[in-house]
Amino acid sequence: MFFIIGLILVFVLVFGGFSLAGGKFAPILKALPYELMMIFGGAVGAFVSGNSGGIISKSLKGIGKVMKGPHWKADDYKDLLCLMFLLVKTIRSKGVVAIEAHIETPDESKIFQQFPRIVADHHVVEFICDYVRMLTMNFDDANQMEDAMNADLDKHHKEEHEPQHSLQTMADGFPAIGIVAAVLGIVKTMGAIAEPVEVLGGMIGSALVGTFLGIFLSYLVIAPIAGRFNQILEEEGRFMPIVKYVLVSHLQGNAPQISVELGRRMVPSHLMPTFVELEEAIAELPPDL
Repeated sequence: MFFIIGLILVFVLVFGGFSLAGGKFAPILKALPYELMMIFGGAVGAFVSGNSGGIISKSLKGIGKVMKGPHWKADDYKDLLCLMFLLVKTIRSKGVVAIEAHIETPDESKIFQQFPRIVADHHVVEFICDYVRMLTMNFDDANQMEDAMNADLDKHHKEEHEPQHSLQTMADGFPAIGIVAAVLGIVKTMGAIAEPVEVLGGMIGSALVGTFLGIFLSYLVIAPIAGRFNQILEEEGRFMPIVKYVLVSHLQGNAPQISVELGRRMVPSHLMPTFVELEEAIAELPPDL
């Protein structure tokens, strides 16, 4: 929503200011289709040739993320903490054998099924199940577990940011592509140097539209998309590390309540449940899962 509002403000204030200053839209509108084809078309072509199909697809989905905002909401963080509480509590009270059925078939697990939004994300479920499974294989050194999880999270972080980097590269290239279009316009103008001043002025104005369009698309459209996409990825990237904090705390011998409390403190501040809210959510969990 804020992105749409911001984009509307950009167009209204930039072109409104131009109009109030006495600017005429006729030269811009006349040149716009051709300049847009060269600049935006060239940028899209370079984007396609410079990225894999997977990154292109994720970049398009990233634009959707910018419109909708982060996937994980405040209730999701609370649900994740409750899920981790149930898992470490089961391990602590019933042993690792009791947890195997839940991590082997999470789609059928009574524990996981309490939290459908988390189950719907296979990356998160696989991350949880893989490392809880390692606990059942006597991989119980807290330092080694933390190192392994950090390496896994770093890899995931880099992969998730590749589409954002590609959009930022596209934004960075727009001004230069605008200059290319402007140079072509000047070449066209020089070929008509014998024309009257009025005609040459219009042709130079059309060429400068290319420079304007490249800078406008870069700094006022694509760069804000890439920047907001990065913010969303950074926020979403703080979801899975909570699993790490809880499991490492569990391996250090802390009680389930302490482990999830340490995890709670790693939730982004504007989404973090209070101590009382988490305590109440845990108290409402079914006792016989």
